[in-house]
Amino acid sequence: MSSRNLQWGIAAAGIAAVLVACATQLTQHPSEPPIQVGENDLGGVVTGPQGPEAGVWVIAETTELPTRYTKIVVTDDRGRYVLPGLPKANYSVWVRGYGLVDSPKIQSAPGRILDLKAVIAPNAAAAAHYYPAIYWYSMMKLPPASDFGGATAIPRNITREAWLRQMNNVDCVGCHQLGQQSTRTIPAQFGTGREAWIRRIQSGQTGAFMTNRIAGQFGAVPYQYFGDWTDRIAKGELPKSTPPRPEGVERNIVVTSWEWSTEKHYLHDLIASDRRNPTVNAYGPLYGSPEYATDNMPILDPKTNTVTFFKMPVADPKMPESLGPPLHGSADIRPTAPSPYWDDEKIWDTRANNHNAMFDKKGRVWIAASVRGIENPAFCKKGSDHPSAKVFPLERSGRQVAMLDPKTMKYTFIDTCFGTHHPQFGYDANDTLWLSGTGPVAGWINTRMFDETGDAARSQGWSPFILDTNANGRRDGYVEPNQPTDPAKDQRIVPGSGPYAVMPHSTDGSVWYTVGVFAGAPGFLRFDPATGLSEVFNMPKQGYGIRGGDIDRNGVAWGSGSNGSLVSFDRRKCKGPLKGPKATGDHCPEGWAFHRYPGPGFDGEQTSAEGSYYTWVDQHNTFGLGEDIPMSTANLNDGFVALKDGKMVMIRIPYPIGFYAKGFDGRIDDPNVGWKGRGLWSTSGDRTPWLMEGGKGSKPRAVHIQLRPDPLAR
Repeated sequence: MSSRNLQWGIAAAGIAAVLVACATQLTQHPSEPPIQVGENDLGGVVTGPQGPEAGVWVIAETTELPTRYTKIVVTDDRGRYVLPGLPKANYSVWVRGYGLVDSPKIQSAPGRILDLKAVIAPNAAAAAHYYPAIYWYSMMKLPPASDFGGATAIPRNITREAWLRQMNNVDCVGCHQLGQQSTRTIPAQFGTGREAWIRRIQSGQTGAFMTNRIAGQFGAVPYQYFGDWTDRIAKGELPKSTPPRPEGVERNIVVTSWEWSTEKHYLHDLIASDRRNPTVNAYGPLYGSPEYATDNMPILDPKTNTVTFFKMPVADPKMPESLGPPLHGSADIRPTAPSPYWDDEKIWDTRANNHNAMFDKKGRVWIAASVRGIENPAFCKKGSDHPSAKVFPLERSGRQVAMLDPKTMKYTFIDTCFGTHHPQFGYDANDTLWLSGTGPVAGWINTRMFDETGDAARSQGWSPFILDTNANGRRDGYVEPNQPTDPAKDQRIVPGSGPYAVMPHSTDGSVWYTVGVFAGAPGFLRFDPATGLSEVFNMPKQGYGIRGGDIDRNGVAWGSGSNGSLVSFDRRKCKGPLKGPKATGDHCPEGWAFHRYPGPGFDGEQTSAEGSYYTWVDQHNTFGLGEDIPMSTANLNDGFVALKDGKMVMIRIPYPIGFYAKGFDGRIDDPNVGWKGRGLWSTSGDRTPWLMEGGKGSKPRAVHIQLRPDPLAR
């Protein structure tokens, strides 16, 4: 029986019985080569009461390097492991796995054979402590269908689909991993039930935003369901399903992590290389994006295991902090109510608001960051002679662009008229930088022109989104979104809350976006820079919503769906016209497909409860599963998930419990050294790092994830 079919049961006797029946009994055959370790490796066999333990993690951690350093591997089918490439230091080494509790930590140094003893969980509750958050979060009850439509306190405009997407990756799981220990339990001073959750979400600098969402938009009804959830858990209720241990290629994963940033500041993301040319910045430092938390950008050098900080400037140091509702509405200058961790301390103080970054082919880092206040300069506004402003003037932008040259550490402001969120470089001769977060327009920077002239105004452009509803193949005069259609004109659209993710197509020059993330119809939007025309493709109703996305080299768009699925859209499958009066969003349902994420679902739901934040396509095989492999953050599954040959590959980060990422990146350090020269890079992105394992004092982690050919490769 494979480890994926192991069921740990719901009581100590049940767990023990299953392990006796199913644990691997095999030992190393005389004909097999012995475990080999070099001077920088640790290896051995993990055994439990019934013999070798397959598919469990061996974790080695040290605090003797400049920053806390951890390496994690998985045992093979005979319980063997090799921890490769450990820097010289003394390590604490222990075993973690489903059906187990953590083994005692053994002190060791590299270059040794170290056999380890696994510890069977004494009862079901002890075993469930290590389960990914999704196994706990899926215990949340959902309102019955009869409660929607104005029949109860749920506002009439809140549909069941809206409820599901807001409780998924659009709102709740969009900032936090719900279901890990700190979120499934309530601080003692908050009490229990509904009232405890009313008080709980007021804590900290996003308290007002969360309260307005739940108490206002949702009529305060979610408080009841969150309170019931944590009350049942407090009384001893446990998850109904159990996670499988890693198997197959999942056992070949090597995870290396470093602490960086600080215990009070979260990181939204990091960048390692140029997504078009993933050998850029080989073996180089990683740059973090701390978003609302701080202006101090952490920089990790993985070669020396050191962390430094660069304080991002703004043009006007007296400008307001970039937190409040005029920008994105998800943080306040002051805490709404005291936190059990930081009391009423104001821990976020950014002006630069570094949300995301991207390398160019020269090794420079381009950042979606604020460089000034919200009011746009005159060249953006009505009356300007800027070509884009003549067509569609823009009055305000909440975030612009900056560029850091690591060679000189010079930080350059690029003032944009449009807002910014995620940057991605195109594949054209101008190295055009495309941005999301641009509201009613597509926005871009001709970086080649900016390098030649230094003129930000001249180097940027933007365009409204125009559908070719008169089907003549060119952009004409257009009617506004709220006006009746005109057969002689085109139609301007504002897709939902505007572009969220941005994804330039590598071959046809088009630029794709996910849209309708926070409001309006969710789906994909295509913009053609050559014609100035757009196409929009609405997601079928069963998808609920969408968050981050990417595109492969065949033009298939991929995204993190709110229905617990990796969604895909293939424009080539569209049967009807892509322009004309009927091509306004619902004209190509046949282009969509849904691929269920791993993990349990809510009671009565066929879909997974997973709330994936972002999807990225590994176009260049930076990880090792192949080219054009779509991969998603598995925000409730403690890691990432990849779709390979129609099957989901789970990439878990089992320590610290509560790993939650908002994005990731691939880099090839050396294409000639096999798996050691490739890997994914990411960082923990939960806004409250003190809620993960370790509690107050825990810092965000940068992670390097590699895939070796077998669990013993060095």
